[in-house]
Amino acid sequence: MFRSLFRFLVLILVVAVVRYLVRLFSQAFSKPAAAGPNRQPAIQTHGELKRDPVCGTFVAVSSSVKKSVGGETIHFCSAACRDKYLVG
Repeated sequence: MFRSLFRFLVLILVVAVVRYLVRLFSQAFSKPAAAGPNRQPAIQTHGELKRDPVCGTFVAVSSSVKKSVGGETIHFCSAACRDKYLVG
C-alpha cells in the first residue's frame, strides 16, 4: 500500500520536473517577441530621455526622431509616430 503510494508521488514529481524543464527550454529557444512594425530596435544609449507623445515610449534624445512644432522640439521613437502626431 505505502510502496504504491510512494511510487505514485515520485511519478507525479518526475512529471512536474519534466514539464518545467520542457517549458524552460522552449522559452529559451523560441523567437523573441517581434516589435511592432512602427518600432525601432532598442538601442543602448545614455543621456536624457524624452517621452513620445503618441505611444508613450521613452526615447533617448540622441537617438530620437525630432520635429520642431511651434518653436518647441518634440521627440519621437520613430518616423511613424512623428507622422501620426502631425496628422492627428
